[in-house]
Amino acid sequence: MKRPWFAVPLLLALVPTAARAQAPAADSADKPAEKPAEKPAEKPGKWSGYVMGDFYYYAADHDKAFEKQSGLWFRRIYLGYDREIGGNWGVRIRMEAGSKGFNETADKLTPFLKDAYLKWVNGRHGAFIGLSPSPTWEVPETIWGYRSVEKTPLDLYKWGGSRDLGLAFKGSFDAQKKFGYHAFFGTGTDTKSETDKDKKLYLALQARPATGWTLEGYLDWESRKGDKDVSTAQIFGAYEHKKGRAGVQYAHQTRKQGVDKPALELDVFSAFAAARLKDKAWIYGRFDRMLDPNPDGAKIAYITFDPTAKYNYVILGLDLIPTPSVHFQPNLKLVTYDEVAGKKPDSDVILSLTFFYVF
Repeated sequence: MKRPWFAVPLLLALVPTAARAQAPAADSADKPAEKPAEKPAEKPGKWSGYVMGDFYYYAADHDKAFEKQSGLWFRRIYLGYDREIGGNWGVRIRMEAGSKGFNETADKLTPFLKDAYLKWVNGRHGAFIGLSPSPTWEVPETIWGYRSVEKTPLDLYKWGGSRDLGLAFKGSFDAQKKFGYHAFFGTGTDTKSETDKDKKLYLALQARPATGWTLEGYLDWESRKGDKDVSTAQIFGAYEHKKGRAGVQYAHQTRKQGVDKPALELDVFSAFAAARLKDKAWIYGRFDRMLDPNPDGAKIAYITFDPTAKYNYVILGLDLIPTPSVHFQPNLKLVTYDEVAGKKPDSDVILSLTFFYVF
């Protein structure tokens, strides 16, 4: 009987298979090496950001050039990327942009580098190298909770920078995290690059003696050319509860003016409170007392102060939260001035609908 034509290649294919089945087993030394274990999967990076801005109306202002101004601006836009890169190491890159204020030259919203650091964390201690947050108002701003509405006093009145280039150490002295620290050896240039040999040293110490309570002491010293060093001291205390929070702070800054001039001494006191009205609504208020004229008052972007007078700054508002990532915060800001040479500068009255969303 003739075999079908396709049987020939089929038989040829079976020959080596049968030969392998009859061959003796190879010695273990001849076996190929086992496939190496796969590396554990890397943690994915995370993008995040937030946007805050105002619909504003300057009902009154000590500077008549700004009175009756109205509009919309973005006070801050953040876009950041965080990633763990193995072991105890991680990185953060963050960009910021914002609208120009009245006293700045109009321009497009131009992003700039806000954070760029490598971190190492081991248990309750961490080290950060690069451009990272300074300890100047990190704790007060977190507890105040309404950076979208207004900066904390040292930030607002230009007493320091929110970031610096250098080496930082942050953590807690005990496992319960009741006693913390944040030390920074920086350039004193904020987000700008360094062009001189001067440096800035920071130290903040926190205590949390009981549930809800936070106490912080803060010191910094910055060397500047021409015997114009600047030093700052601050004390801060706050209580937090699920139904509300309150805090107070006092700060003093010494600015040397050169060999032949007396140092400039500045003092500020601030107090704030916020209370829950219901699940999706809060009420908040703050009072700042500038105990000396603020020499940088006219340079502040979104609210200028008369630089010749002492003043009180009051903020009152609501926080309406339709969803946890979206906030609408209508608020009133009022500045009243002390007399200067027998005359008071006109008060500032600003009405705003602040919006803030996180993604």
